[in-house]
Amino acid sequence: MKKKKRKWIAGLLAFGLLAGCQKPVQKQADTLVYASQDYTRIDPIVDEHGEINLLLFDGLTAHDENNDVVPALATSWTYDEAAQTWTFHLRNDVTWHDGEPFSAEDVKFTIEAIMDPDNESENAANFMDVESIETPDGQTVIFKLAEPNVAFIDYMSIPILPKHCLEGEDMQTSDFFRHPVGTGPYALEAWETGQAITMRANDAYFAGEPNIKNVVFKIVPDSNARALQLRGGEVDLAQLAPKDAQGFKDMEGFDVYDMKTADYRGILYNFNNPYWHQNKDIIPAISYAIDRDAIVQSVLLGQGEAAYSPIQKNEYNDEGMERFDYDPQKSEALLQAAGCVKNEDGFYERDGEIIGFTLVAPADDSVRQDIARIVAQQLNDVGIDCSIDVPAQVDWSKQMAYVIGWGSPFDADDHTFKVFGSGQAANYASYTNADVDRYLQAARSSADPAARKVAYASFLQALTQDPAFTFICYVDADYVADSRVRGIVPEQVLGHHGVGIFQNIEQWTIS
Repeated sequence: MKKKKRKWIAGLLAFGLLAGCQKPVQKQADTLVYASQDYTRIDPIVDEHGEINLLLFDGLTAHDENNDVVPALATSWTYDEAAQTWTFHLRNDVTWHDGEPFSAEDVKFTIEAIMDPDNESENAANFMDVESIETPDGQTVIFKLAEPNVAFIDYMSIPILPKHCLEGEDMQTSDFFRHPVGTGPYALEAWETGQAITMRANDAYFAGEPNIKNVVFKIVPDSNARALQLRGGEVDLAQLAPKDAQGFKDMEGFDVYDMKTADYRGILYNFNNPYWHQNKDIIPAISYAIDRDAIVQSVLLGQGEAAYSPIQKNEYNDEGMERFDYDPQKSEALLQAAGCVKNEDGFYERDGEIIGFTLVAPADDSVRQDIARIVAQQLNDVGIDCSIDVPAQVDWSKQMAYVIGWGSPFDADDHTFKVFGSGQAANYASYTNADVDRYLQAARSSADPAARKVAYASFLQALTQDPAFTFICYVDADYVADSRVRGIVPEQVLGHHGVGIFQNIEQWTIS
């Protein structure tokens, strides 16, 4: 396993339960307290999915409530197709939280840091086509691409970091990521490890000072504990598991937001594990053995849908692709056709070895654990010996399979090229398929919607014939808020981990 994967797990939203007792957060007027997962660092160019990034940082572009690209640190941009050059014109009224002026040099520094393989950013694939970056003046940045990338404008929503704070620093371990400085609507005020991250409104924010003066990310990893603290008035907003959110449906004083997402769950197969070198051909049998609708109803309480595609919520999805609908008879027929025979215990064997594997679920995600348990039972029912492991920390080099989550509401290139492309930084399955690589490259290189539709259909067909994942379900994001919190956009389609609800935080109010 490459070092980058160990660092990714260590640095992302905490993958472990909070130990010890918490001190109560002192709520004040004009303060929003959000029940958050824990953070070991805030490094937005390496760790993509931190909800807190939207409060502290800005990109050149942003996404609005419809997930359309809008200006942020850039006021405008142009694309010269013949020269494959993007030119961004930057705002001249932006300062970092420490008072230093924002400039084009910060943009150049940030993107080059993402592209540097030594920094091990899972976002590197988004900028791999950048050939050069020029800064003719403080408010202009020019990107020359070696190959077209139609999603480039979406990817410029990546948070920009201050060169004057990070030049010469290690982008994985710098103390900056415990004391981040951004341009966003809120600035870091205090960080009590394992307790709370407190932010104050940026009164110099270019889009206008936020209405809510203080935001506290209180560390409450467990969904049930979050629900209890909502009821007790200790927090004002939390994302809950469906079973915990249900209790607030008709409760006075609370608003429940069942928000759609592009966030799916599936089984990631670790193709570095020798087991799959010999047994990759049984993956379709696994896929047919899973009753996805039953999982949606029992685990998600109907708040989600069966998954069959990584771009199911995108305009470029192929609705006619193979969905691996629940068919246990077909699952067993495929096992038998592969030379597997049931033993006296009811499990299939091949060449004297039992067909089965261990499925890992993260320790801080009760929904994924519940999904894993049902999947294991369904696989056992058809004769595949599946067991569950919930380790405190995942050993990516040795695990066999993992309940993965990915998905993006933005361009179809997002969370496909870097997840399924051979050798890409977010390809945690170590999956490789030359046809998949070719079709994904064709899709990102064309601005013609018809050509992209064909390319993505071909990609999905190749992925079906040689599966990297078994797709299980798309999950809604259940947010519960004190009714005093106003400004949340319930129609917005959120991203992975339900990230995106804070996209308009500066416009929220709390009475």
